[in-house]
Amino acid sequence: MTLRLVLLGDPVEHSLSPVLHEAALAATGLVGTYTTRRVDEAGLRLAVEELRHGRLTGANVTMPHKVLAFELAERPTARALRIGAVNTLWRREGAVWADNTDVDGVLGAFAEAGLPEAAPILVLGGGGAAAAALVALADRQLHVATRRPEAARRLLDRLRVEGRVVEWGRPVPGAVVVNATPIGMRGEDGLPRGVLAEAAGLLDMAYGAGRTPAATRLLDAGVPVAEGPTMLVHQAAAAFERWTGREAPLAAMQRALRDTLGG
Repeated sequence: MTLRLVLLGDPVEHSLSPVLHEAALAATGLVGTYTTRRVDEAGLRLAVEELRHGRLTGANVTMPHKVLAFELAERPTARALRIGAVNTLWRREGAVWADNTDVDGVLGAFAEAGLPEAAPILVLGGGGAAAAALVALADRQLHVATRRPEAARRLLDRLRVEGRVVEWGRPVPGAVVVNATPIGMRGEDGLPRGVLAEAAGLLDMAYGAGRTPAATRLLDAGVPVAEGPTMLVHQAAAAFERWTGREAPLAAMQRALRDTLGG
């Protein structure tokens, strides 16, 4: 059986997902392809129909389609239902299943980067990525900042997560900052400097062609940082397991990532 896997989103050109999943296929000896497809909403709907009818085996979904992907799937997991956004789709028994493996990505990135285990968390953003981070870190002291404070409150209420809404740009001293916005993925230096200056660590979900300005600033200051590609490899491993039912070859995927990034 040939696995037909695809990444759906806009943009997708910068994605490292093909590197990771091609390495996983090679390491496990599975036959398959992993391609990228830049799609609008209509294109996503078409791809989900391909999945439903067996012309695709599985899909990753990235910005800006994670909420629509959730709405199109018949069988979301419990945490996908809670978050209301998904990044992984697969077919089983004629139905489209869905999960949010960004949760796995957050936890894996925190562990791999050695981010402080007892520090409070400041999540920047109010979308699906922020929701995944809040669910993953629900046992921590949580703070959320969005440009519109009411959006942060609605997010906490919807997720049934205990947390405090703080003003955008206001630091939480000693917190690990989770950048769950796209800020930085195109090299723009847009995160509040005061927030970063008081941070004990950073998980920067945004990634593009190079290191984000926020990650560079904190690494130069000796502050531990988990970058977007680190999170990506852990969520990719979880997605691979959903599609194949096999344990993901994490070491091979990490090695492929290092070789690609030159790290």
